[in-house]
Parts: sequence; structure tokens; C-alpha cells
Amino acid sequence: MRVVAIGGGTGLSSLLRGIKNLVPDKISDLSAIVTVSDNGGSSGKLREELRIPAPGDIRNCIAALAEDEDILTQVFQYRFKKGEGLKGHSFGNLFLTVLTQITGSFLEAIETTSDILKIKGKIIPSTEEEVDLIARFTDGKVIKGETQITEYGKKLVAKIEKIWLEPEFPKAPEEAIEKIENADLIILGPGSLFTSVIPNLLISEIRNAVISSKAKKLYISNVMTQFGETDNFKVSDHINAIHKAVGTEFIDMVIANTRIPSKDTIEKYKKENAEPVLLDEENLNKMGIKIFAEQLLEEGKFARHNPYKLTKLIENIIDMVQKEVHV
Repeated sequence: MRVVAIGGGTGLSSLLRGIKNLVPDKISDLSAIVTVSDNGGSSGKLREELRIPAPGDIRNCIAALAEDEDILTQVFQYRFKKGEGLKGHSFGNLFLTVLTQITGSFLEAIETTSDILKIKGKIIPSTEEEVDLIARFTDGKVIKGETQITEYGKKLVAKIEKIWLEPEFPKAPEEAIEKIENADLIILGPGSLFTSVIPNLLISEIRNAVISSKAKKLYISNVMTQFGETDNFKVSDHINAIHKAVGTEFIDMVIANTRIPSKDTIEKYKKENAEPVLLDEENLNKMGIKIFAEQLLEEGKFARHNPYKLTKLIENIIDMVQKEVHV
């Protein structure tokens, strides 16, 4: 089974950390296409100073796919806590940046780093170009930059009406398109809807490849809404937002959590104006989307998917898709 996961942020890296355990028994070819529009923190500083794509989400996905998360992987994820010019930077971001400067290729830097950490899959940026995320809110305000969009959303004065990239038509790596075209299963999410999942689909070559691919398309719905971006969104609202950004309906299946978090967790999230994403089966059925609903919640510092349960469910979906392919 050839699987392509598309997204960014902690959502994609968490997903990869689980499903890498299905390689090679269930997944013969695993690829991740990762957004590079982050302009905050270490990634933002390196983008601004050295004009490279944001390395942060790439770094996290490489670490997640490492065969053994040993000392070398820990070094790669190390973040400097002090030092003039170093504080706030992660070693992995600096490593990828240095390799990009030496080789002249962000793709080659990712390839070399992936070989060093012996990852179980392929990491591909959605573009090698430096791109910015732009959003227009319902109050007419146009905000540039992933971090700035999130911060403006938190003011709760308006919702995102439209989102796009500048430059408008960045080129996607050829390998990303090949992986999508040859995939049996394409997974979107979990992760920030407007700043991690959708940005990849704003790249026309990726969008067109996903739409035309014969692969089954699976969306993993978030457990909680995101403050200022998906307030009051149910599962179908997330999918409708993706379809609106792409311009057509293409998602076949959805994974959704059915367990409501504890009262304490809900109260904690209320302080951030976030709430559980509710499963609205009636709307999803009308949309013709196959639903995989299970108790996937894991509560701790954050309410997230239990990685073991999510991986097991994806394994079952892979088996189902495999049978359909051979029918």
C-alpha cells in the first residue's frame, strides 16, 4: 500500500510517529508532503535572514519517521535555551539550513538528513520556494503570515473568509506530484486546518494531483476546535472548508473521535475559546463521506488522538482499501 500524508505542524508529525510502525508490513511506500509557510519562531528567523523555506515542520516530520528515536534524533530536536543568536533555535533547523547553503538545494538537505537519521519514509516539502500565507477575514482585514493570521484570529473579531499563498503559483517538487499520482491512500490532517492542512492544497500542482489521483482520500478530523480559526466547527465544517479552498469535493472518508473530554479538560480549553469537534453524521452522510468514528481521545496536557488507537484504525482502513483495490 502506497500512502501519502499531507499536512504540517504537530498533527502530521504525531501521525507519522504512529503509522511508521506499519512500514513495511502494511505500508510499502510512505511519503509526507509538508507545508513550509511557517513564519514564527526559529523557522521564521531563518526564513527572514537566509531566505529559505521554513524548516521547522520538516524537522519534526524527519524526527517522527526516524527508525529509532535515539540520541542522534534527540540532538536533532534539541532547542538552544541560551546563547546570543542561538536562543530559540533548534539544532535540526540550523542543520537543515547549513546543508541547504552547502548543497544549494533544500530538497537535497532533507534527503541527506533523512539518510543520516534512517527514516522510514520520504519527507517532501510542498514547495522549495519561500511562500507566505495570506488570509482575508470576514471584517475585510487582510493578514499576511501564518503566525499573524493565528494571532488575529484569536481576537475573535472575524473569521477566515479566504486563504491563499504569495506568490500565487509556487512550483511543487516533481517527486511530490509523482507520489500523489501513484498513491493508494492520501491522508489529510490532523492539524491546524487553515495553517497546516489547507496551505499544501493551495499549491495548484499539488491540488490538481490530489483531485485527479485514483487514491482514496481520508481526512482525520481534529479532536478540538482551534481558537480563532475553527470556532464552532463540526466535522463536516472542516471538510467543507477544505473543499471550498480546493474548489471541488474530493474527500471520500473521515476519521472522527467520539469521546467527549472530561469536564476539567473542557474547562481548560474554554479559556482558549476551544471546544470538542462534534461528529455530525447526518451532514457527512448527505455528503457521501464514509465515517470511521471511534473513541480516539487521549487526555494529558492537551486533548489529542491516542496514537496507538489512531494507527490501529488507519491499519484497518488500509486493509479495507487494499481489498477494494483487488476486487
